[in-house]
Amino acid sequence: MIVKHLDDVIGTAADVDTAGWNSRRLIYKDAGVGYSVNDTIIKPGTEHEFEYKNHFETVYCIEGEGEIVDLATGVTHPIRPGTLYCLNQHDRHILRANKGTHMRMVCVFNPPLTGREVHDETGAYALAD
Repeated sequence: MIVKHLDDVIGTAADVDTAGWNSRRLIYKDAGVGYSVNDTIIKPGTEHEFEYKNHFETVYCIEGEGEIVDLATGVTHPIRPGTLYCLNQHDRHILRANKGTHMRMVCVFNPPLTGREVHDETGAYALAD
């Protein structure tokens, strides 16, 4: 059994902070469960273009408001607490947090992340060896 609290991660190497987001990585590939889990903050007023070519991601918003734009269709979906989205087709998208509010998201990746990933120039994570 793995039991962690967010306080166990904050301020460690598993707490990845950038200008636009902060990803607190709770469960990694090394847990052996077939997925990884992050508690991620999208910082207020920021915009990010991602395309996880090598991973599926499901995201559940627990705080804040913003939107996600499906770049294949141009459709924009509002995000608020209780919204879930699943990138089941490796969907290229833009994620925006509204000005004045962050979005706090629980993110599940399959295959699991190792915890050392950084986005490449396309907005993707490389597959772990």
